Amino acid sequence: MTELPSPDEVEAARSPKGGYSRAQLAAWGVPWPPPKGWKADLAERWKTAHPDGVPAPRPGPTLPAQETFDFG
Repeated sequence: MTELPSPDEVEAARSPKGGYSRAQLAAWGVPWPPPKGWKADLAERWKTAHPDGVPAPRPGPTLPAQETFDFG
């Protein structure tokens, strides 16, 4: 399942010319060519998934646990 971007993330992903790459749209689950109203659809789906307006925290990289400390 793809992770829905917030409306701010959608706008931040625009190219300098104002478009979106095919790969970026595919990552969001938007078909190519993008249908009319795709941004509004993504925004509505995001708002439905986040009724309080706050995105869920994204999982960060996991680091291996250090079992012992050796201070010499």
